[in-house]
Amino acid sequence: MIEAIVFGNVTLDVICQTVDEVPRYESVSFDRVVLSPGGCASNVAIGLAALGVSPALVCKIGQDPAAEILKKTWEKFGLSLDYVRVDPSVHTAVSVGLVDHDAQPRFVHTPGANGRLTLEDFPETLFHQDGIKSLHIAGFFVLPGLLDERLLDFLKRAHEKGWFVSLDVVNSKRYWRPEYLFRCLEEIDVFLCNKAEAIKLSGANSVEESAQRLRELGAKCVVIKVGAEGCYLHSDEVVRRVPTRPVTVIDTTGAGDAFAAGFISALVRGKGLEEACLLANECGAGVVQELGTITYWERRRGAEQ
Repeated sequence: MIEAIVFGNVTLDVICQTVDEVPRYESVSFDRVVLSPGGCASNVAIGLAALGVSPALVCKIGQDPAAEILKKTWEKFGLSLDYVRVDPSVHTAVSVGLVDHDAQPRFVHTPGANGRLTLEDFPETLFHQDGIKSLHIAGFFVLPGLLDERLLDFLKRAHEKGWFVSLDVVNSKRYWRPEYLFRCLEEIDVFLCNKAEAIKLSGANSVEESAQRLRELGAKCVVIKVGAEGCYLHSDEVVRRVPTRPVTVIDTTGAGDAFAAGFISALVRGKGLEEACLLANECGAGVVQELGTITYWERRRGAEQ
């Protein structure tokens, strides 16, 4: 039975380490590579499945070898392919991540089928299923098809079903249209972003000021991810930083999505916001100790079997 819906972008990730510079006319060598599903929605859905929550992944892919790799891995984690839309006229999105000595990735990316994902791709049947507790929109600003006047009504309908609505953004120069987000903030139970995104959206100078501004714009709760410092929680009940444990960081790719998976899984299980932040921090700390977005979840899954 589906407990949580994840609606958003997916990619085939090629994560390469270590690459510090990319000269124009020379080859670049690296030491390690991970080939796996990526993209915010895929990362969150896999994380939820690994944490024991049954997710429905709503996304769009092409009909190509990249799509086959994604589907095989999703099935390995027990994800249903029933809500994965296939568009044969476009390729599956691919991201090549170049991770430097500071564990920070730079991406060479093609949006592919993600650019065709719209509200029409959300299955009507999900609105008629019992047991669903949560809707998460992943990678909002890299999904031009969701920058739609109908988004507000879509989120209102989700609330009418009793779903807990969360949304996470991705900083995209191409699709940065915050007006579509701002008009919907009152229908978002938890707004997730990182420090840079929060400051850019709010126009403020600090995490604290950014959270306050986003609350004033309508968000019921704001959670700002601040890396090694954990996260900052701003809700009606709690306003505080929630720390995380120190770890050796290998690759920060997918850390925010792991955070979202941990956060949503805690809420689905009836935990409070602070407990959700603690689990979210722990999941993020786990992912950054491995190369790639799902290596941590694969190791965790293997250890439990």
